[in-house]
Formats: sequence, structure tokens, C-alpha cells
Amino acid sequence: MKSMFGVIINAFRIPELRKKILVTILLVILFRMGCFIAVPVLNEGALTTLAQSGLFNLYNIMSGNAFANASLFAMGISPYINASIIMQLLTVAIPALERLQKEGEEGRKKISMITRYVSVALGLFQAIMLYFNLKDSGVLINLAGETVTGFDFFSFIVLVLSFTAGTAVVVWLGEKITELGIGNGISLLIFAGIIAGVPSVAGYLYSIATSTDVIKAALVWRIVVIVAIIIVFLAVIAAVVWMESGERRIPVQYAKRVVGRKVYGGQNTHIPLKVNSSGVLPIIFAMSLLQFPSTIAAFIAPNGNFAKSLNNFASSWWYLLVYAVLIVAFTFFYNMVYFDPVDMANNLKKNGGFVPGLRPGRTTADYIKNSSRKITWFGSIFLAVLAITPSLIQKITALISPESGIGNMNLWIGGTTVLILVGVALETVRQIEAQMLMRHYKGFLE
Repeated sequence: MKSMFGVIINAFRIPELRKKILVTILLVILFRMGCFIAVPVLNEGALTTLAQSGLFNLYNIMSGNAFANASLFAMGISPYINASIIMQLLTVAIPALERLQKEGEEGRKKISMITRYVSVALGLFQAIMLYFNLKDSGVLINLAGETVTGFDFFSFIVLVLSFTAGTAVVVWLGEKITELGIGNGISLLIFAGIIAGVPSVAGYLYSIATSTDVIKAALVWRIVVIVAIIIVFLAVIAAVVWMESGERRIPVQYAKRVVGRKVYGGQNTHIPLKVNSSGVLPIIFAMSLLQFPSTIAAFIAPNGNFAKSLNNFASSWWYLLVYAVLIVAFTFFYNMVYFDPVDMANNLKKNGGFVPGLRPGRTTADYIKNSSRKITWFGSIFLAVLAITPSLIQKITALISPESGIGNMNLWIGGTTVLILVGVALETVRQIEAQMLMRHYKGFLE
């Protein structure tokens, strides 16, 4: 503990690093303040029911309950995430965007600018969809302050513009953190939103221990449930840390070359293949795909048979199976799009590198491809298990003891949130570590 505080003190002794840390903290505080600015045309808790299901539940967790509170930042960073995913896919599909990506810093700036515009457009679309989902629920307020049902032009304009503007501000805050602070700004805002839910989770666990409203069982069994939740949470953290640091190292040796009187090459290195190179994106892909039909159905005919059948499907065992299969499929898709073993093998060949025991070129490419495929299988199954475990636990406990109420618990500690927390924390620590090592200070990982 003393060593950790010493590292923090050393970090603040470096003027540049101290400034970056303070700027990051200030911008995160501004983000959290925006999560409590209410949109005037909505009643309190207007989005509470919607925030308890599917993709909206994940967005609510990542925004620090701003979605359920119907605040200015209700949509949080979700439109930017979706825009980034769309741009990543389009970069592969559209040659012009692929050329921009290969132009270096200028090209990446142009792609970032396009991503921002797409984020605002998606935010506008999502805000319109939310309005039509809410217009008949009695939570909207008109210009006179009266509750209205049906379409109201004033509430429509205020809600759509407020949510869209909130999205634009959040994107701006995230980019400013990346530019002036420490770590990836968008990731840190998601991290801050999840961490903001910790007090409510602690209160939730306390309510389990002190009352039978959540779990209808004796005190001893309620305490056992709380201890089990904490143990599972710590086990998930350990598993995610282990997976995030896991990689397959392919040995590479460079041949010696004599140029004039100097000898180049001859060193041994490796190609690191991460077990989870896609992060949390496959889970968001799968959630978005599963949520899209029900969102469209709620927009067109919220009380229709198709919408009801989709709701029934979302609460079934088949939903979990399809969800897991989609996560595995999207993990392989991401790996196929962004990992090119042929290009990697050609670069090795051009620079005089080779994998011991393999011929340069096609043989090396096949070996790298097979190695990547094997670890992708493991990583994709691991992601699927992490994502469905909370729902699986709820369904199993509901079958075993339906009267206890355990199956209706809100398991905030799902693998998806832990994966985001651990990934962002490790990346931020690495950046601080790099800054301190440049100035000959010991870092957190010493």
C-alpha cells in the first residue's frame, strides 16, 4: 500500500502527468454532472422500465444510471460506439475509407470527423425512436406542463434535441480526455459510468441482508447469497484479467544481413496474438442485432403480436443460445476482418524474418492463421460464457426456487461490465506506467 501511494505521489510530481490526470478528473466530473441534468419534458423515472432490458440495460449501466433517470446524457456514449462499429466495418468494405486509414495521422483525423457526424446522426435517430416508444406511456409533458399521450410537437422537439445535444457533448468530452488527459476518453467515460453504479449495488446488497423484499428467505440464506455474489464477482475479475493478459507468442527470428561493415538482424522476437483481441465489441454487436427487431416492432406496433412474440423470445432459453452463438460468430468475424495473416507473413519475409521450422510466405501465413483461429475459439467461447452467465444464473435459480425471488435479482456484476472495467483500468495503468518509466520512476506494475 505504501508503495502504491509512493507511485501516486511520484506521478503528481511530474508536471505534465499531473496536468493530464487533473484534466481527466475534471472532464469526468463534468460528465457525471451532466448525468443529473433532467430533460424538462419527461417525468422522473420515465425510462426506468426500458432501462431494465437488453441493450438498454447495458447502456444504462455504462452511463451511470443516466438513461433510467432520463437525463441530458441519457444515451451516453452508445451512439458513438455504434458509429465506431459501423465505421470499422465500412473501412473494410469501402476502398476510399480504407485508403484514408492508410494515410496516417491525417487520414485517421478525417475518419474521426466522419465518425463524429455519424454519432450525431445515430443519436438523432435513437432519440426519435425513444420518443415514439414513450409517447403513449403517459410520461411526456407538454408546453403547459400537462401530461400528454400521443404525439406532441413541443415535447418531440425538446426531447430529440436534448438527447442529441447530450450525445454530442459526451463525444466532445471523450475526445478532449483522449487529447489532453490520460487514457482513451470514450473508454474512461464508460468506466466512470459503471463505477458510479457501485454505491447503488452496495445498497442493493444491503437491502438483501436487511429485508425479504428481494429474496424471500431466512437471514442465513440471504447472507449466503450475498457472499456467493461477491465470490463470483471476484472470480470473474480474476478470469477477465487472466484472459486480457493472455496471448499466443509465435517465435520469430531475423536473418543476419551485412551492409558495409555493419551486421543487421540476427535477433529473436515474437508475434503476440491476443486471446481477446476484439474486446467487448462482439457482445455489443450481438446485443444490437438482437435488440434491433424489438426496437423496430415497438416503433411500428408496440402492442402487436410480433412485438409480444419478440418479448417472449427475449425471456426464453433460446434467446441465451442465440446470443451466445452470435457472440462467437462476431468474434470470428472481427478477427477475420482486422487480422490479415498473409500481410503479416509478407512483412516478415520482406524484413528477413521467419518462424523457425517454417518456410517464409504461404506456409508461415497458414501457420499464423491456424494459431489465430485456435485462440479465437477459446476467446469467443469465454466471451459468450461471460455474457450469458448472469442471465443463466437467474434462470436456473428461478427454476430451482421460484418462490425465493433470486431469479428476479438485478445482477450488475455481469461479465460484460467487468470486462469493460478491467480492460479500461489495465490500459490506463499502462499509459501512466509508460509516462513514468520515461522519467525513470517506478510504476504501478513494478
